[in-house]
Amino acid sequence: MRQKELRIALVCYGGVSLAVYMHGVTKEVWHLAQASRDHHSGADAGGGITGVYRDLIRHCEEQSGLRLRILPDILSGASAGGINAVFLSQAIFAGYSLDPLTELWLESADVDRLFAEEARPGWRFAKFWAQPLAEYVLRRPGNAVSESVAPETRSEVREKVSRLIRGRWFAPPFSGAGMSRLIWDALQAMAQADAGPPLLPPGHPLDLYVTTTDFRGYLAELRLNSPPVVQESEHRLPISFTADTPAIPGMAFADPLELTFAARATSSFPGAFPPLRVPEIDALAKSEGAAWQGRDAFLLRIMPTHSAAGVAESVSLIDGSVLVNRPFEGAIEAQRGRPAHREVDRRFVYIDPRPDRVGSLRDDHTKPVGFFGAIFGSLSTIPREQPIRDNLEALAEQSREAERLARITRGLRPEVEAAIERLFGRTLFLDNPNPRRLRNWRNRAQQAAAERAGYAFQAYAQAKFDGIVERLARLICDAADGADALDPVLVGARLRIALQARGLDTLAAPGGGANDAAIAFFRQHDLDFRVRRLRTIARRLSREWEADPEIDDAALDHARERVYDILALYFDREGTAHLGEDFPALAQAVFTEPGAVLERLEQRHLLPSVDEQAEALLAEALQAMPTNLRRRTLLTYLGFPFYDVATLTLIGGDGQRELNPVKVDRISPDDARSIRPGGTRSTLRGIEFYNFGAFFSRAYRENDYLWGRLHGAERLIDIVLSTMETDKVKVDSKAWKRRAFLAILDEERGRLRANPRLISTIEAEIEARLGPA
Repeated sequence: MRQKELRIALVCYGGVSLAVYMHGVTKEVWHLAQASRDHHSGADAGGGITGVYRDLIRHCEEQSGLRLRILPDILSGASAGGINAVFLSQAIFAGYSLDPLTELWLESADVDRLFAEEARPGWRFAKFWAQPLAEYVLRRPGNAVSESVAPETRSEVREKVSRLIRGRWFAPPFSGAGMSRLIWDALQAMAQADAGPPLLPPGHPLDLYVTTTDFRGYLAELRLNSPPVVQESEHRLPISFTADTPAIPGMAFADPLELTFAARATSSFPGAFPPLRVPEIDALAKSEGAAWQGRDAFLLRIMPTHSAAGVAESVSLIDGSVLVNRPFEGAIEAQRGRPAHREVDRRFVYIDPRPDRVGSLRDDHTKPVGFFGAIFGSLSTIPREQPIRDNLEALAEQSREAERLARITRGLRPEVEAAIERLFGRTLFLDNPNPRRLRNWRNRAQQAAAERAGYAFQAYAQAKFDGIVERLARLICDAADGADALDPVLVGARLRIALQARGLDTLAAPGGGANDAAIAFFRQHDLDFRVRRLRTIARRLSREWEADPEIDDAALDHARERVYDILALYFDREGTAHLGEDFPALAQAVFTEPGAVLERLEQRHLLPSVDEQAEALLAEALQAMPTNLRRRTLLTYLGFPFYDVATLTLIGGDGQRELNPVKVDRISPDDARSIRPGGTRSTLRGIEFYNFGAFFSRAYRENDYLWGRLHGAERLIDIVLSTMETDKVKVDSKAWKRRAFLAILDEERGRLRANPRLISTIEAEIEARLGPA
């Protein structure tokens, strides 16, 4: 059966109280990933919505002959969307439940709970002199509450807004320390509940990226023509985490204090919460008796400039959506270097609870903007982000690049394979491919590719050389003590001077191809070439040969496993961990001792010795393959230098990126209309009071959370069906959506009690539009 992975990069926008809706959506992503895990492990997913998703996957598999895995492996968020991304990453990585976060949003995301103690009105007549102002703001004709809040909740909202006005002025009314504790308590509640297996396969990377804003900023260097270096204030300060999924449940994705730090920082809404500073998390750790073991390393990683200057503890972090409300960039970058054991359908899925922002601002364009409208609108309603078009165009270009590269490779294949057969003869594929023969064949193929490339080989060799130097420069900067003091551009320039002194001022040999010095340099340092070659084999094993009925599925699975075992040997040579504890000090001296740094890298990288291990594993794998698969694998392995000469300059020397076409999907009320047409305005209540509405009413929070689950289920079913290619088979999507909706309502019946008619009303709508169960 053909296999495919649906990989989801989830992007959660900022949205003030609409974060409750986004939590409902992320909960469905969690349930869908659970269903996929249980289906492939053979575990009983039980009933409820997880069971519905499992049955859907099984049904589509039977109909289409495609075995699908669903892997949400990249999570990105801003503001309160960042909180949802933090908790979802912990649940995916450790196998935890998301229910504690549900309770956090429904019970604690209320202005009365978020109030700082010192900001609360001490008695009914507190700030009696402010009472006339409160009355005027809340009851005058055309006031903010009357304009933006439904009649049945205006009394509740007025009461809470009155307390807000009569509370502390000229300082944030909500408690930063209290918010940190709420996040911490929810993370602890997750950890104390029973954990199931992680939702990603063991060893698969999980990436989390949340945005924050450094209020005061720091000076970052920019390189120009004239003057050569200038300094500019930088305020973006993203926080990222990455880890390989463990095989056992209950392993934390990151230190809970660091996850608390990230969630609190990204959601520090200006004016509502005080900015986050490091001592706030220190105080939380002390009060909880929790040791923050990696504190200094964490601060150095996320704030290298501040840490080097010794001022990290005084940095004030505010809401990430102030500058980056649509954090696609971190998710796009996280694609680099991801493994692909089988065919991959990469989706960027973004949650946008209110896509009608601009339209909603123009509804009353004939009226002047009021006092509260100007304040709240500038903070929460008017978009403060770069247009998403820029990100989507970057993803579209990546897809076009992947397709262009695939077409070029397919076009080259007959000629390359014919060249390999002429070079070695057809008897090659009958020989026993032991390590010695593989090494000799590989060297012979690489020399032939270099000679036949002619003058084009020099451009290829220079691209390889430049890519290696740039990678070594970044590695040295990462390893050096006080990493922010080293500039990769300057380090790279110094390495080039040192390499020219070693005879690498030219790469060409008189008879064509590379000279001896260049060959030795590539053997010692060209890690990317090795990785590109193995990834090419892995892609063919996963996408092309898997669809060939002549090749045994078990043989393909075994071959894929061996290829990734070999890749792991080279991945171990990435990063700085293998360079030794003394390398950072040596790296710092790169400008005075570049030769010593290069020699140490050669000694510790040991790529030629890794090649020996890799060839032993590859020879063993080839011997186990049936003849038809062995022939194709050898043709790809030995033909790779020919492909690489032709394509490296097209991909910019970047062999690490997940070069798959990328599709983008949106989840919003405007895209999920199976139950109730009308989009955001007909379903969500948090949009009232300038998107703060859900913070003033539990009924609103319950409403938006439930619609988030329903809309999430509808859109995720659409996405699953699109990747399963169900246009070729018969699948009743309306029936599956109806079943999913009813399962969600049954699960929430006992939890959502603020509005007794909420669930029954939606049930009636489901029956009216989709038919009875």
